[in-house]
Formats: sequence, structure tokens, C-alpha cells
Amino acid sequence: MKKIILGITVLALMGSCRSGQKGDLPGARELAETLDPLREQAVKHRKIPRTIDEAGQVKWTGERYDWTEGFWPGVCWILFDQTGDEKWKEEAVASQEQFVAHKDLTTDHDLGFIFNCSYGKAYQITKEDRYKEVMLDAASSLVTRFNEKTGCIQSWDVGDNWQGKRGWEFPVIIDNLMNLELLFEASELTGDPRYADIAVKHANTTMKNHFREDASSYHVVDYDPLTGKIRSRETAQGYADESAWARGQAWALYGYTMCYRYTRDKAYLEMAERISGFIISHPNYPDDGVPYWDFDAPDIPEAPRDASAAAIMASAWIELSEYSEGDYLQRAHTVLETLSSDRFRNRRGEGYFLLRHSVGSIPHGNEIDVPLVYADYYYLEALERMKKISGE
Repeated sequence: MKKIILGITVLALMGSCRSGQKGDLPGARELAETLDPLREQAVKHRKIPRTIDEAGQVKWTGERYDWTEGFWPGVCWILFDQTGDEKWKEEAVASQEQFVAHKDLTTDHDLGFIFNCSYGKAYQITKEDRYKEVMLDAASSLVTRFNEKTGCIQSWDVGDNWQGKRGWEFPVIIDNLMNLELLFEASELTGDPRYADIAVKHANTTMKNHFREDASSYHVVDYDPLTGKIRSRETAQGYADESAWARGQAWALYGYTMCYRYTRDKAYLEMAERISGFIISHPNYPDDGVPYWDFDAPDIPEAPRDASAAAIMASAWIELSEYSEGDYLQRAHTVLETLSSDRFRNRRGEGYFLLRHSVGSIPHGNEIDVPLVYADYYYLEALERMKKISGE
């Protein structure tokens, strides 16, 4: 019965999109046309785009490790898969080869973001073993950061950096849930359970320690690496330690929905449902579905919106609609309609990226109210998922 209701809902939603009404969702070729100038710049400079600078020009990732570097090739793989245009595949391959050596780094946790969104997409689409091998190397590097005492993968190394100045010893951020998909994939591809076992331990520890009674998430939990005891619960990118940073809530929603996909553990499904309930019932969550950068920002309704958090939520809700009763698909569609409107989406010639109005880190004064490559990635992923769930 659920599948029948879901099918009717999807057909109704997609029908409204095709009817030419306000809020139509764009197709892949239209989006590819919008991003083609950015692709041309990336080819010309042989660099990976991240955002724009104050002059409105493309800001590139550096030659050093950058947690966002995998999203641009991921965007290109999605557009290649949706359009069949080889130039997107060529750019995907060329851009991800620039950071392939980072698969062996053991100094940060974002290998899942980087390699699952790039080489993972490549393998998913092409089934070429060369991409799988890079994924597995990255997964092997990532698990070196797991600590049995804490039951977690360490997020940031601490030393002579801003993380060290916070006094942390073993910080774990809610974002880290997103890196677990690489580990689940590694176990499925190899038959070796150790990757998934570590992913499950991390997910379980995070579920126990990162969430408040209302299912909102702290950003950072710092552990004692020798005893596993919690030292503090804080924020790095949110408004305050006890506030609900919007993108953090999005990572949590997406992360536990993804964990349920791989494990079918109902505890993860229930966690995703609870997180969703917090988001949609919050009095500061706008009707149009695009959250303020923090649910507790003091200057709401003047506070910046975060299109990146909205895109992540939309993609997660589409998947969650396949597992759970509720209006998750309608929620996702509302978000996508808003993001596809003139307020949030660029057309060709209006800007290099697809979406405007994302927020990187207000406490760091970094990337505020600008396009961000990962917002585009999850927006495209959500649109792709919506298309697939409709059977088109």
C-alpha cells in the first residue's frame, strides 16, 4: 500500500512540474547549460571550483587537501549520467585526478566526502575497477582514524591550528556521519566487514552522544582519547554551543537515512525520523523549506539562509520517503521548488554556480551568502533522486 501511495504522490508532484506551473523543477540539460561556463573555466585553469570571491569570480580549491574537492567531479559525473554528454565525463576524470594522491592521507576525516562523491560516483556509473581501487585505498586511510576507546573516527587533528586552540583532544563533528558511506561501500565491494563495523560503531556512538532530547544535534563532541569520556559538547560553525546549526542537522538527517540503507537497523530509521521531526516542527523553520543558517540565530528573520543545508535535507527526505510513512517527498519537493526559483537559482550568465545563498561558517567569517559547490552537488543529487523515484 505504501508503494502505491508513494507512486501516486510522485506522479502528482512530477505532473505539476511538467504542467508549466510556477515552481517547475529544471532538467539536467538546462542545469548543464548553466554550469558550462564554470566547466570551461575549470578546463582553462585546470583547477577545482569551490565558491566565488568578493568580485564574483571563481574561487578555486588549493593544491593542498580541501574537503570540498570531490564535489565538483561529482557534479560532473551526475551531469554526464543525466545528459550523456562526454565533456562532463572528461572534466570529471580530469578534475578528480588532481587530488587522487590524497587517498593515502590519514590526517583528516573527510576522505568519504572527497572520494565517495567523486570516485564513488565514477564507479557507480562506469563500473571501472580503477575507480573502485581508489575508493578502497581512501577507506583504508579513513579507518586509521578510528579509536576503540571513543568508538569514533576522529574528525580534526589538533595541534598548532584553530582546533588546537579550542583545547580539544579528540573532536568529532556531526558532519563525520557523511564519511561513513565510503566505509559501508568498501565492505560491500570487498566482503570485508571491518569497514562497516567501524561505520556502525561510529554511528552508534554519535547517536548516543551527539543529540539532545529534542533530536537536535551538537556540532562538536570532544572526547578523551585515552578513556573515551566526553570532555565537552560545543560548536565550531553554529551560533552557540547549544544552538542547532542548520547544516549540522542536515548532515545528521542524511547520515542516519544512509546508515539505514546499508544496515536496515530500525534505530537509524527512527533517528532519521526524529531529526526530521525536529527540523519541520521548529518554529524558525521557514515554510519555503530553506533554513536559516542556524535554527537559533538571533537575527531571524534577517539571518542568512543556507541553500546548502536545504539541498542536503531535500536529498535525504527523498530517500527517507522510500523507507518511512510521512510527507517527506512533499517536503523535499517544496525545498526543490524554492531552490529552483529565481531567488536561489542562477540561469546561464547570471553566475558560475547553480545556487546562490549558502553559508560556509559565520563564526569564522568565511563564505557567507555565496554559492558553494557542495550545495550544487546535493541539489543535483536531490533532483536526480526525484527523477528516479518517479520512474522517469
